[in-house]
Order: sequence, then C-alpha cells, then structure tokens
Amino acid sequence: MPTRFEDRTEAGVRLAAALSAFQERPGTVVLGLARGGIPVAAATARALHLPLGAVLVRKLGIPGYEETAYGALAWTSGRIVRLINKPLRERVLQHGVRREWLDGVEDRERSEILRRAALYPGTGLDLAGKAVLLVDDGLATGATMRAAVEAVRAGGAATVVAAAPVGSVDAEASLERVCDAVICLHLPGKFRAVGSFYRHFGQLTDDDAITALRQGPPLPHAAGPEQSPGLRS
Repeated sequence: MPTRFEDRTEAGVRLAAALSAFQERPGTVVLGLARGGIPVAAATARALHLPLGAVLVRKLGIPGYEETAYGALAWTSGRIVRLINKPLRERVLQHGVRREWLDGVEDRERSEILRRAALYPGTGLDLAGKAVLLVDDGLATGATMRAAVEAVRAGGAATVVAAAPVGSVDAEASLERVCDAVICLHLPGKFRAVGSFYRHFGQLTDDDAITALRQGPPLPHAAGPEQSPGLRS
C-alpha cells in the first residue's frame, strides 16, 4: 500500500520532522508554493518555528494537453521567473501547436500570477542571504518547483531546499541538480497523481491560501513595494 497522508496539514507536520535540522535556525524561511503547498508549508513552519511566506507558481500547459507542462512561471520578491523546457516546446511546435497559442497560455498565466501577487501576503520577502525551504504538496514533474527554485535564487537566496511529502523519482533527480538538498518523504516506484497519496485533498481557494498564510508564524521584513516587471529567459 502506498504511503498516504491524512491531509496537507498532517503532511506538513511529518515533513517538518525530516527538516528538524532547520528548527529555529536564524536566517531561514519556509515558502509554500501556491496554492497547494501553502497549507503544507504553514504546518511545517509552525512546527519548526520559522517565518512563513509563499511563492506564486503557474504551470504552462500545452493547449489540449494542459496537464503536460512545457514550462512554468514563478513569482517571489517582485520578480517573475520563466522556466521553459525548450526541447519539449520545439517538439510541440513541430506537431502543429501554434506559437501564438503558447504565447496565449503564458499571457493568461502571467495575468493570474499578478492577480494573486496583489492578494497574497508573504510573496515579497527579502530573501537575500537566506536559507529558503520551498515546500509543495507533491512533485509530479518538478516543473513548478524548478521555477520556484530559480525565482528564489534570483531573489538572492543563499541556500535552497526543495521539500515535499511525495514525489516522482524523475522530479527528485531533476531538482537535485539545482537545489542544495531535496527532501521527499515518499518516492513511489509508480507515481500517480499527487492527490492519490492523500486521504483528503480538496481544491484550495484564494481565501484558503490567504488564511493559511495569515495564521502562520510572523513574516520577516518584506522587500520594498517596488516590483520589477519580471525576468525572462
């Protein structure tokens, strides 16, 4: 039987046990990937007595095959970072997907990130010189986590750890190349949907995410209000 978690909060508590070396460690913050990673991160941050914030991430799905990502966007500290799987994008274009369709996907997802950036607390933290624990509820392909890693690196993070209750072997291997450490409690040989490893895995709303962030540990000093238009690769 696969490992199952009761819900995202219980998974966050169990994840904190694997991250105990960071408990109350100065200069360390926990950032949840919005939306699903935020309740996990909130429970982890409370258990470790660390500040809590968020990284806004959006998958760039192939039109007609939206669950397959050709890239991802991530926002933190006033920046949007764009991560593209260029070989996959080129194959998609060769098989009849038009470039303007992909541009439309990216425009919609950028708009959604900017909408959330205006609502969610904890997305403008000063990460310079910090150790950042990036937390999600699961790692299927690792695409959004990879984008989050690039975003916090661009924000000046000194150490980046990717952490999740469950993930695929491929996602872990991909992240190990760009992170200082990857912590994943369960790596099933046959990975299914992230939700299949949770007993309760409901869809989260903006209000759910915002409430979890506001109920978390106090935030450190945030970066100034000026926001850059974003970084593009």
